[in-house]
Amino acid sequence: MKTTIAFFAITDAKTKADILANIANHYGITSAEAEAEVTDPEAESLLDYITGPERLATSLLMKRHGLAA
Repeated sequence: MKTTIAFFAITDAKTKADILANIANHYGITSAEAEAEVTDPEAESLLDYITGPERLATSLLMKRHGLAA
């Protein structure tokens, strides 16, 4: 998804790693597999994959950067 790719391009490495770890832990996959899934052209919104308080935090970061989810 283009929005996810753009978001990962402008966010810091720790934030990206934390988001991917959240997704990986939830789905029982690796962070690399999570990144491949959420950046696939057929992927849903990044927020659809994130659980817990990280979802709201990511949403706010996306809005701050003009990337409404």
